[in-house]
Amino acid sequence: MDAARARKIADRIQQVVAEMLERRIKDPRLGFVTVTDTRITNDLSDATVFYTVFGSEAERADSALALESAKGLIRSEVGRQTGLRHTPTLTFTHDPLPDTARHLEDLLAEAKARDVEIAKRAEGALHAGDADPYRKPEDRDHDFADEEDESSERAGRSAT
Repeated sequence: MDAARARKIADRIQQVVAEMLERRIKDPRLGFVTVTDTRITNDLSDATVFYTVFGSEAERADSALALESAKGLIRSEVGRQTGLRHTPTLTFTHDPLPDTARHLEDLLAEAKARDVEIAKRAEGALHAGDADPYRKPEDRDHDFADEEDESSERAGRSAT
């Protein structure tokens, strides 16, 4: 199967599943579910539907049970609307991406707060050594002049 066609079918399955969850599935256990992605195998036999649930861990578990119980109805509608000869089996998987993104945002906020704290501490601090420990170009010219003087002195001593 062409990968582009498989991607189009996966997008269509995502749309059908989202419409079904919004309009036709009336299970009270189903929370605020968002279909985030759908992937289908190249032979079009298996489709994985990724979803997120806005709410607590208990609401996620209830929504997972509701999706499993409605899987047959959703699959028959997917087959009807996609027009495929063999309707793919559906697997619903909770998408961890939003949770991971939230965790990363929390870590970045914590790092930013630490940076602000360190900047406040460093505001009136002085350097332990020289303020600028690096050599300047004019220092290098001076060092070369000293080396030339030393080498000419050595040359003068060896000549005598």
